[in-house]
Amino acid sequence: MDVKIEPSWKEILSNEFDKNYFTHLVSFIKEERQKHTIYPKGKDYFRAFDACPFKKVNVVILGQDPYHGERQANGLCFSVDDGMRFPPSLLNIFKEIESDLGIAMPKSGNLEKWAQQGVLLLNATLTVRANQAGSHQNKGWEEFTDAVIKKLSDERENLVFMLWGSYAQKKGAVIDKNKHCVLTSPHPSPLSAHRGFLGNKHFSKANEYLKSVGKTPINWQL
Repeated sequence: MDVKIEPSWKEILSNEFDKNYFTHLVSFIKEERQKHTIYPKGKDYFRAFDACPFKKVNVVILGQDPYHGERQANGLCFSVDDGMRFPPSLLNIFKEIESDLGIAMPKSGNLEKWAQQGVLLLNATLTVRANQAGSHQNKGWEEFTDAVIKKLSDERENLVFMLWGSYAQKKGAVIDKNKHCVLTSPHPSPLSAHRGFLGNKHFSKANEYLKSVGKTPINWQL
């Protein structure tokens, strides 16, 4: 199956595109697009991969679903385009960065600059029906993104995985903790952020780890 995705990812994930679940997933997305508005735009389904080639990944931040509001989802987890109001979880991420690193709240919620430095901003599900959270769960995306996490764990070394909330932590069960740094905390959602996301210092911890293994730290300033 011809999938438009960054070449290094296309090669590393080539076996997935021919599996039954992925064929069914493509058919499902085609049907959904005929009947409903789907987010993000088609060109952005694989934006997280296009912005961050396989060998360039140093940090993985794992989200769950794309935003389902109009013009919010842009293919990078937790990210919104320039000019868009910050969703609550993103606002809490920026609050934690400000508290942890002293970096002032940015004007834009577009996280593309992180992706360009090697942060894979991966949602577990890469599409959603407008205004219907979770509407594309259990259709095949999770199996695909599980394969992504397993490939990164198996074939790379010394990556940082930020797993926020129980969903991300379950999904990260395949990560080899002996060769990677796995940071866990509650989710940045307003429902749980005060239970340990705020104050987790994941951004400084990630950079300390990257420096300790001879890698360039991430500039979290946008």
